[in-house]
This record gives sequence, structure tokens and C-alpha cells, in this order.
Amino acid sequence: MNSTEKEIYYSINNSYSTLNELTKNTKNVWFVCHGMGYLSRYFIQYFKGLDPDDNYIIAPQAQSKYYQAPKFRHVGASWLTKENTFVETENVMTYFDAIFEKESIPKDKKLIVFGYSQGVSVAMRYLVKRKLQCSQLVLHSGGIPKELVPHDFEFLNTKTTLIYGTQDEYLNDERIAYETERATSLFGNNLNILPFDGKHVVNLELINKLV
Repeated sequence: MNSTEKEIYYSINNSYSTLNELTKNTKNVWFVCHGMGYLSRYFIQYFKGLDPDDNYIIAPQAQSKYYQAPKFRHVGASWLTKENTFVETENVMTYFDAIFEKESIPKDKKLIVFGYSQGVSVAMRYLVKRKLQCSQLVLHSGGIPKELVPHDFEFLNTKTTLIYGTQDEYLNDERIAYETERATSLFGNNLNILPFDGKHVVNLELINKLV
């Protein structure tokens, strides 16, 4: 007997987290995409060191959740896998659209798009697909999607920061060279590269220096 894989469309509910209040005095709005294994309510805590009067943080939540090894007690989440990537990417983009519609960010605020680890890929894809203007793009310890090319970022003329740990267990010299070369080809003179002495961790010190 032959099996057939079919596709359906349906609506789902999903959460996201915010930190601080969006007021007339807010200067920066951060859209921060977590890495694999995080939940947004925990990931957003990395941004507590930012001035709460100046900074409002929005952390979307990856829809695909799973129990983490080895004890399978703690819950993590993942944005994308190699399975059905195109459709899953579109689902994430639609979810991000809903967040931006809900938050109604005023035009006078500076938007900072931040991706960590796996969150780099969804952040960059959303930026390109929606031609989203931002004041700063931060790529922290993650891979640049292979399909993106310099032409995709011609609309964007903004500061881009590439952050990675020199002892990152997921990187080697070859991968570091590849990712920095890719970033340079995409962003040219707008790129600032900030390596730090550390592993695959969120660097709080560098985050707090971004604004």
C-alpha cells in the first residue's frame, strides 16, 4: 500500500514574552530570537541588564517544543529542522507578523533585531522576507542561512554585529572563517565583528554594550 503525505491549513495559538514597558520614553525595541533548547520567558532574562526605561524587549517563542535529554524533565523549543523547512519557515514568518501587528511599535523607536544560535536563521530570514528596517542587526553565535545573498540586503543600510565565542564547541577555524566571510559579503562596511573568549553562551557584557 502507498502512503500519501497531505497538507492542511489551520490556526494555532502561541505565546511570546516581553520585558519592561513600551512607553513614550522607550528608545529601543529589541526583537530577540532564542536558540534551540530555550523558552522565550527564560531567554529574555539575558536582557535584564539593559536600562528598563530605554529598552523594551520582545522575545518570540519557537512553536516546536520537546523534552530535553538526559532526564526529559525540562522543556526546550526549536525553530526549524531540515524537515519541511520551507513550510515551517513560512509558519514562523506569519507568527512574527502577528507579533509585530500586536505590538504596534511606534516609528520613533529604534528597532534592534537580535538572533542567538538557531535564532540567527529565523531573524535573518524574517528581515529579508519582510524587508524589515531596523537600526541594528545582531548575529550571535549562529549560522547565516545558505540561501541568502548580498542582493537580499540591499534594502538595509544599518549596523550589523557578528558575535561569537573563540572557544565555541560548535565552531572550528574553518567554520569561523566561513561565517565571517559570508557576513562580510552580505553587509560589507556595515559589519562589526566581535569575537570573545568563551564558549557557546550568550555574552551579557557585549549585549549591554550594544546600546
